[in-house]
Amino acid sequence: METLVRMNGVPEDILELLISQGYYKTKTEAFRAGILKLGEEYNLLKSLKELELELVALKIKEQSLKNKKKVSEKEVQEKYGFK
Repeated sequence: METLVRMNGVPEDILELLISQGYYKTKTEAFRAGILKLGEEYNLLKSLKELELELVALKIKEQSLKNKKKVSEKEVQEKYGFK
């Protein structure tokens, strides 16, 4: 997707500061980060903890099928370094 954004005033000033102070290399990079932050704020993205729990569940299932025995959540967390 390609989008054209016209800005002026305070938002433009903030964008220029973010780039000049080295937080982002390009305007595009800053926009992407801002959109992701909005996604987090409105709960449109999963948190790292939610993603980690999903990975643990997948590994438990995978290990249980492979070994034909039940694997605990704690065993998977320790084996794969999850917290």
